Amino acid sequence: MTGAVSRAQALGGPALFVLLWSTGFVGAEYGLPYAEPFTFLSARLVVAAVLLALIAAALRSVGMSSRAQYGRASVAGLLLHAGYLGGVFYGISLGVPAGVSAVVVSLQPVLTAVIAARVLRERPTGRQWLGLALGVAGVALVVGPGIAENSGAASLPVAGLVACLLALASGTLGTVWQKQHGDGIPLVWGTAVQYGAASVVLLALAAATEDMSIRWTGEFVAAFAWLVVALSLGAVLILLLLLRRGTAAGVSSLYYLVPPATALEAYLLFGERVSGPSLAGIGITALGVALVVVPRRARDSG
Repeated sequence: MTGAVSRAQALGGPALFVLLWSTGFVGAEYGLPYAEPFTFLSARLVVAAVLLALIAAALRSVGMSSRAQYGRASVAGLLLHAGYLGGVFYGISLGVPAGVSAVVVSLQPVLTAVIAARVLRERPTGRQWLGLALGVAGVALVVGPGIAENSGAASLPVAGLVACLLALASGTLGTVWQKQHGDGIPLVWGTAVQYGAASVVLLALAAATEDMSIRWTGEFVAAFAWLVVALSLGAVLILLLLLRRGTAAGVSSLYYLVPPATALEAYLLFGERVSGPSLAGIGITALGVALVVVPRRARDSG
């Protein structure tokens, strides 16, 4: 009984992360019509950095102790936020369907497992490799029908696909970097530094390529507030905590559940149809993630 309770508690953080992270696609859909991608993201991260700094100061959180910590947190921010989010938002703004971008970045758990095996000496078991493979197959089943109906390979913008591939690479390297160097960095102040570093790069990109105008409509304000509070404060802090407790490959496998969760949210919020293959894909994806992140049942007398 004790083992079952502990497993249920251990799954609470990952479940909340997936729930919050998956709403980012809905927030982007609401907000991008009113602001260009780099302008949108830089504004979001500046506000999030300021809020985290205020929270850290109010709570008297442990501060950064060295230049090395500032440097490592900045690198993580550039990879996880400027690179990953910037690539996805830019690709979607160029016309890459959200489903296609989801398929591209869903390869992150596999790449993370391969790199982590070399860099972090994390060795996935055969059971976990099976879970990673099932995750890829499940995500393809979830988003495949929509891609087939709404886009053809010839119509996909090359620059947008390149941006998604850069997001994939950046998110993978950022996850491994954070796992390797993040444990000794204060969580709240370190995340604020991550956002500050990423916002500098995104602001420079916005100034160079966009007119930096924002239409502050009700929909944009709602999307902006949700993305700052639920995603940049809630989901990202949960992600960093999970990386401190688990393996890079295991935590990264949670990204498999984001497209299925987004598909269900689109059905509930917008009435978008979920096909039979998509429902099967959701089940296969959940099974794959369970094989990666849920530990084997321990033999105990509790």
